[in-house]
Amino acid sequence: MTDSDLQKKIVGKEILKDSPLFNEIHLIKKENEQLIMMLNAQYYPNEEILQYLEKITVQTIASSVTVSQPFYSDFGKHITFGKDIFINQNVTFVDLGGIMIEDQVLIGPGSRLITVNHLISPKNRRGIKVEPIRIKKNAWLGTNVTVLPGVTVGENSIVAADSTVTKDVPDNVIVVGSPAKVIRKIEEEEV
Repeated sequence: MTDSDLQKKIVGKEILKDSPLFNEIHLIKKENEQLIMMLNAQYYPNEEILQYLEKITVQTIASSVTVSQPFYSDFGKHITFGKDIFINQNVTFVDLGGIMIEDQVLIGPGSRLITVNHLISPKNRRGIKVEPIRIKKNAWLGTNVTVLPGVTVGENSIVAADSTVTKDVPDNVIVVGSPAKVIRKIEEEEV
């Protein structure tokens, strides 16, 4: 099964602990964790970081993408990078559900993009449910932002530092808080 087939198979579904699918996910996760540890074991110039990320994501990544170390990912294979992206240090992608980062996105240090939730039922709590995250073109996630499963952050929008994004953010706005709320629109030519 290809990784895109796996993603289609799991998005929006309850995956119970000890199911064959749960076990398959964790085998891939184990392989990814080894690559992530090697990536973060020492300093690398950006070109080498991107080489590691290409192994992790199993895709070609544009040389205009900059990722600061350390960078963390649990699954790895469900991340898509656009062009001209900057990801600061200590960013975590819990990407089993899929994370799409479009062109010109900025992600501040300590931010977390989380596509996985545990199940509400106490007897199935160790199971998981995943929903994709999409960060649209030219969005900016400030320091220590958390984006939760199923959220899209709109084009040109800004998520203020320490915010938790629990629902979709429209294009061209600034959101603040936990949960993040729109505080104003961004005009085309801000001075």
